[in-house]
Amino acid sequence: MLHECRPAEVSIITDPSRLDLDVIYGFLSRSSYWAAGIPRDLVARALRHSTCFGAFDGNEQVGFARVISDHATFAYVCDVFVLDSHRGRGVGKQLMAAVKSHPDLQGLRRWVLFTRDAHELYRQFGFSEARHPDRLMEILSGPYPAAAAAREGEPTA
Repeated sequence: MLHECRPAEVSIITDPSRLDLDVIYGFLSRSSYWAAGIPRDLVARALRHSTCFGAFDGNEQVGFARVISDHATFAYVCDVFVLDSHRGRGVGKQLMAAVKSHPDLQGLRRWVLFTRDAHELYRQFGFSEARHPDRLMEILSGPYPAAAAAREGEPTA
């Protein structure tokens, strides 16, 4: 279901045809700490299989969030970012408000996300530290090939 939320400064949309893959891929592959070096085709595939939220200032995409969900019980919020040019203007809050109000994501039992530095933003939307972190398990593969190749030239600590 397409969903549109229009706060004062930016529009938050879920129409996949409006998302700017160049902006999303560019930020994730070059500016994010969590997806550095991710291949463009992998980003495109991830977008096709997720509910995506784009933040737009006019026709320019300035932010993004992605939700992976079964639309019944569980949602994983990921790849949330706001371009430097629009940080500090509440765009992250607008993105998360749109995520949490999306009609297909209501009544879910569990929401999860990972963050290194945006805990206060997510707390405003009901997130907290995991109640039982000892129950969380994961499989984490190595870095994306491009990121690994870039690191080969870096000095090791």
